[in-house]
Amino acid sequence: DFLEKILKRKIEKISLDKNPILRRELKDDKLGVLDIITELDGKEKCNIEMQLIDKNNIIERMLYYWSKMYTRQIKAGDDYNKLEKTIVILIADFNIKGLEKVEYHSTWKIIETNSVKKLILTDKFELDIIELSKIKGRENEKDQLLDWLVFLENPESERVARKMEENKNLKEAVEKLDRISEDEKMQRIIELREKAIRDEHAIYAKGLDDGVEKGAREKQIEIAKSMLKENMDIEIIIKITGLTKEEIEKLKEM
Repeated sequence: DFLEKILKRKIEKISLDKNPILRRELKDDKLGVLDIITELDGKEKCNIEMQLIDKNNIIERMLYYWSKMYTRQIKAGDDYNKLEKTIVILIADFNIKGLEKVEYHSTWKIIETNSVKKLILTDKFELDIIELSKIKGRENEKDQLLDWLVFLENPESERVARKMEENKNLKEAVEKLDRISEDEKMQRIIELREKAIRDEHAIYAKGLDDGVEKGAREKQIEIAKSMLKENMDIEIIIKITGLTKEEIEKLKEM
């Protein structure tokens, strides 16, 4: 239901390709990024990104992630016809520079700019951008996508409670969140992740230099050690800290 409202079309089947992961493809991608890979109707690739931290060159990052998803579909020698439509959905918890004049949800494609009709070159590319900061003050507007975005911002809001009666999918999401909140181990994971994100916010506020980068790594190692003491699964530690499996294995030996 959430994806349908973003993409503005009916989706018959949504498949999770893998569990949510914390991306670490660029050297400063550690935390503040939640990456969910899905497949739509058995073919289209869709990557949902939640960016909590305002980093430099966010649009360039999204284009990079899109290109990686698109090219991974085929190997050398494969026919280009095998390449399916690839969509990146960016949900940002901050204002994006250069997008001040667009709505909280904008859709981007490759178009021809000289003709009046603005012809689309290909349907293989789509980038949807949602800026959560822009929904403030619009909580009472009638918009089903806005229902979901308010849920992301504040699942305990009055609007969410009211809309649960109308939207069974939203109600199910709230109930699942409640079950997670009652799980003590999951609560501990959430607390550690929130601490790590707060630390990274502070790091980016100071600026990235060698000293700050070293400080960031030390904080992630500290968090990883705490999680190891609680016998948490290595895959979860990877997701929370952004450290590699090899780095965590070394910590276990210390």
